[in-house]
Amino acid sequence: MHVHVSDDPARPAADQASASLKRILSAQATARILVATGNSQLRFLELLVQEPGVDWSRVELFHLDEYIGIGRDHPASFARYIYEKVIVPTGIQHYHLLDGHGNHEATARALASAPIDLAFAGIGENGHLAFNDPPANFETEDPYLIVDLDEACRRQQVGEGWFPDLSSVPTKAITISIRQLMKAAELICVVPDQRKARAVSRCLEGEVSPETPASILRQHPNAWLYLDRDSASLLHTAQTVRLAPAEASGYQVRVVG
Repeated sequence: MHVHVSDDPARPAADQASASLKRILSAQATARILVATGNSQLRFLELLVQEPGVDWSRVELFHLDEYIGIGRDHPASFARYIYEKVIVPTGIQHYHLLDGHGNHEATARALASAPIDLAFAGIGENGHLAFNDPPANFETEDPYLIVDLDEACRRQQVGEGWFPDLSSVPTKAITISIRQLMKAAELICVVPDQRKARAVSRCLEGEVSPETPASILRQHPNAWLYLDRDSASLLHTAQTVRLAPAEASGYQVRVVG
């Protein structure tokens, strides 16, 4: 796992995502991507959709998760977020939006029908990956799951301004499974902000465990974690390379500036 720390992690993450999309599209007809949502992804996606030279007409888009019980008219809908912040500015024609009121089986079949080339993700304050709250299911092969959202996750949504209070936050969601996300050929994870520092520290320096779902990223062969100085502030290592004992997984840290 590669860890990149800078003042503005969205910029290098967008540069990498753009370069990866161009490389994929130079080698094959279509690039299949997974897109994350939330406040941590706003600047990254804003920069990415402005990158020149990406043929978005050849991109097929899926997203990670959606609340159960809300539709695309709700301000917190992730389908709405994806539509407004990615689909409209790029003109992507081939996309699959999860419906909080509907059946997700067709989207799940489409997702599992071919490899995902590139996935974007974030890490939650409780260490979740997509809406896989701890303890996450590391074993299921189902592409999408219906999950219960824990209180820490729901409080994060209030804190980010998506809902007025905890009682307004849905208690269930559709989320991509951990195994399905880990099948992506390349993973770019953008995690800014001091409030994510504890989760980042546990992800990188604790055990790989369902209790810290994002820790599984250390076992991905091509995962990139983009941090700012705040989200990296609790990491204890200043070494260039750190490998977990008795494991092939680890992470490489590059601090810029």
